[in-house]
Amino acid sequence: MRPALAQAACHLHDLIVVGGGVTGACIARDAALRGLSVVLLEKHDFSHATSAASSKLIHGGLRYLKNLEVGLIRESLRERRTWLRVAPHLVYPLPVLLPSFRADKDGLLKLRAGLTVYDLLAFDRGWLADRDQRVPGHRTLTPAAALALQPDLPSEGLAGALLYYDCQMFSPERLALECLLSAAAAGARLYNYCRVDELLRVDGRVVGVRARDLQSGEEAELRARLVINAAGPWADLLLAGLDGPSAHKLIRSKGIHVITRPLTSGHAMAIAGRGGHFFVLPWRGRSLIGTTDEPYHGAPDDFRVTEGDIRGLLAAVNAQLPAARLSREDVQHFYGGLRPLVDDGGSTYNASRRSEVTDHAALGGPEGLISATGGKWTTSRHLAEQVLALVGEKLGRTLAPCITDVTPLPGGAIGNFRAFVAATRRRHPRHDPALLEHLARNYGARLPELLVYLEADPLLGRPLADGLPEIGAQVVHAVRAERAVQLEDVVLRRSGLGTLGHPGETALIGAARLMGRELGWDRAERMRQVERVLDHYVTAAA
Repeated sequence: MRPALAQAACHLHDLIVVGGGVTGACIARDAALRGLSVVLLEKHDFSHATSAASSKLIHGGLRYLKNLEVGLIRESLRERRTWLRVAPHLVYPLPVLLPSFRADKDGLLKLRAGLTVYDLLAFDRGWLADRDQRVPGHRTLTPAAALALQPDLPSEGLAGALLYYDCQMFSPERLALECLLSAAAAGARLYNYCRVDELLRVDGRVVGVRARDLQSGEEAELRARLVINAAGPWADLLLAGLDGPSAHKLIRSKGIHVITRPLTSGHAMAIAGRGGHFFVLPWRGRSLIGTTDEPYHGAPDDFRVTEGDIRGLLAAVNAQLPAARLSREDVQHFYGGLRPLVDDGGSTYNASRRSEVTDHAALGGPEGLISATGGKWTTSRHLAEQVLALVGEKLGRTLAPCITDVTPLPGGAIGNFRAFVAATRRRHPRHDPALLEHLARNYGARLPELLVYLEADPLLGRPLADGLPEIGAQVVHAVRAERAVQLEDVVLRRSGLGTLGHPGETALIGAARLMGRELGWDRAERMRQVERVLDHYVTAAA
């Protein structure tokens, strides 16, 4: 169980990080590994918003070539390699098919040229000891070869295709969580469901925050030498009322995804549509399709996926891939989120995915406050490194070198994933091989922690739902070791139980029973928790 908020209020910390998405997680990890005292506060659960609502890609940003953002592409490709190295259980190469049609004059030639540059910028993609994690270069496919790989491509006018590689995250929620677990192991204090209500200021300086624990109702004033604003789509709201210009204006882009029956086999497909592009991605035996990229002007807390969003995405897929014939009934699950982007005056689709680190005092605002805005999943670790460079300047200290690029995440010290799975199966022949691989993909080197539960209670090895691999031990572990306090934390972010769609009430009730045993829930509370999760699966807004 996490300590009371009052315990954190008893100390002057080096940093208070506001926001528990991947940006905040990476900042907390980097700071803690350098020996700084850190408190991280998240008003919901860790990675509940933008960080979870991604396309599950760690990518170099091929499309950024259009805007000649070579620096961002190089940064992204370098960071792609870093994630492959520090989290081999959660990040792995993914082939992507790029079809080209004769209607797009010189389309194939332009794709070849772009991917040639992309590969040149990724000159270090093979600098990994694990051969399975090395990202291959692109190759050109004839129309016949493209159709052999993806038979339902429109054959009329097909000029050929390119096959290139980027990387996929098995679970962005778990990848961000491992960053947080690494931070906690290094001494960081982490609080989910803890809302920051006010920035505390003394003599024109931000000296801390007033926070409320939404679980207990406890309020406390926490003090720190610096406050880091990593609140994502809420970042500008945290700055409301500050003196001086806060930074470049933040805009929000709405991204929608749907999960359907499988449309590809082991590879992804990138398809250009009107005003942008989308991916058809293989994920857990289904297809993950997205993302949209449209401006969002409402309050971040009010964001919802609408039926119009879903219909629009399905229409885009069917227009470019008619053989898919997707209907609303094919949608097994949907989700969406808001990207916080630095406003450069253009459309959200063309807006840069560059990050921005702002020292508010340098803009005429208060001392003691730094904001980290923009950016993308792939470059979040490097953004944290940039924040810590400024932190060192503001604290007047020479900080220890950054080691997050070479230090495996808690589950990442496994070497080759396939070899790790094979060795695990040899050591534990009594357990189902498919279960061991499932646990290895989710927990990596932390897999033995799960097996301890199974040794103590074999019933915890039973699947929670028919056709899904998640087991009871994952629920217990989420509570005891991964800061889960609500049923939705387990169902949607600590495990994959609910990420493919509604797992069934029996599964939810079983998970609630296990959580309730750990947290002292009575029957009424267990049913309340189940109802909250069921609300997640209601029909999208009209």
